[in-house]
Amino acid sequence: MSKIELKSKDELNKMRTACKATAQVLESLKSFIKPGITTKDIDVEVYRMISSFKMKPAFLGYAGFPGSACVSVNDELVHGIPSDSRELSSGDIVSVDVGCIYQGYYSDAAYTYPVGKISSDTEKLLRVTEESLYKAVEQVKPGNRIGDVSYAVQSYAESFGFSIVRDYCGHGVGRNLHEEPNVPNYGKPGTGQRLVPGMVIAVEPMVNAGTYKVDVLSNKWTVVTRDGSMCAHFEHTVAVTENGCEILTKK
Repeated sequence: MSKIELKSKDELNKMRTACKATAQVLESLKSFIKPGITTKDIDVEVYRMISSFKMKPAFLGYAGFPGSACVSVNDELVHGIPSDSRELSSGDIVSVDVGCIYQGYYSDAAYTYPVGKISSDTEKLLRVTEESLYKAVEQVKPGNRIGDVSYAVQSYAESFGFSIVRDYCGHGVGRNLHEEPNVPNYGKPGTGQRLVPGMVIAVEPMVNAGTYKVDVLSNKWTVVTRDGSMCAHFEHTVAVTENGCEILTKK
């Protein structure tokens, strides 16, 4: 297992800059995303915004990924490849996962957007998934363990009848997009790695309306729910501080 890298004040400042840019990108997409645009349109806009900050997209070319953002629609959970042929319609939901690189340090965040008017059931899925993210963040503080964060997501989302994806999880962030430790969205309180100041983790609930089981499409990237149910994904990069935590990607 790789060692967990604790961040210095200087490193955290660089990450704050990258994370602030990412937060601005995700915030601006709230007015950009509407029926009739394509997932490629979103990707082009993300690239334009990140470039305007004089930064690089964290995902572009990462392990061969072709986009600046992962853009996932409806039953696509994560790692959706932007496409000119995928047009959004009213009633859809679209998850956009974005990161920036600033002076060698990474940010990572995601938000799931409604497209036009969505059903009340889908509204509930988005609301509960986002709320589960903040329930988890409340557990990010010195002395707590990864299991406390994981359990917060699981217990909250499952209490509304939703399911937690097992195959993908949150992770450390820093000089690499994915670092130790892994941060699952299910687990037992009081278990796992102890949280200490200087740790930076991506907390990212991935919640399905149906079964927790997922599959990867033939493109080797896009993850979809096995039963075709809707799914949602919200993510923040969070630093453990002396007194609790700081959400670095919060607007």
